[in-house]
Amino acid sequence: MVQKMILIPMDEKGYESLKIENIVASGVIADSIDLEIISEKIKNCELNAKRFPGAVYRIEKPKIASLIFSSGKVVLTGIRRKEDLHIGLGIIMESLRGAGIDTYDVPQVAVTNIVCSYDMGRYINLNKVVITLNLENIEYEPEQFPGLVYRIEDPKIVALLFSSGKIILTGGKNIEDIKRGLDVLEQRLEA
Repeated sequence: MVQKMILIPMDEKGYESLKIENIVASGVIADSIDLEIISEKIKNCELNAKRFPGAVYRIEKPKIASLIFSSGKVVLTGIRRKEDLHIGLGIIMESLRGAGIDTYDVPQVAVTNIVCSYDMGRYINLNKVVITLNLENIEYEPEQFPGLVYRIEDPKIVALLFSSGKIILTGGKNIEDIKRGLDVLEQRLEA
């Protein structure tokens, strides 16, 4: 039996259950990087050129996986806190320099995506949501996937809604985008 829960307005409730699950950042850290050299000289840096065109460098603390390309581009993923991005990037830069790679003094790396989870604290009737919200922004095929995909245009956020009240939000470049997307979603669900 599903119990009906009281919906508390967002401004009173705040964002207590909002949790960053993953931050992805990318950018350029050097003009070029010799992947053979870094895979030989840097611990936890692997290269399998037949399977993937970049090196995979895993950092233990903070736990971050980075993809490093010969063009000097880098993608960092698995980041849980913004502070860890700066720490992890510093470790990568130091490791590359230690392997003899010329890197930029100031890397040009920015957050490209934040994934958050959120618990609304109540059951969501996904069939009702399909009827209530604009259909062109919704994908819902319960036979294929139990969640409803809702695309918010401003801010440009994608929300996965589950009947349990759990929501996954992605597409934001900062936490404020995610919070604004959550506010928009709450307002539309209340309408």
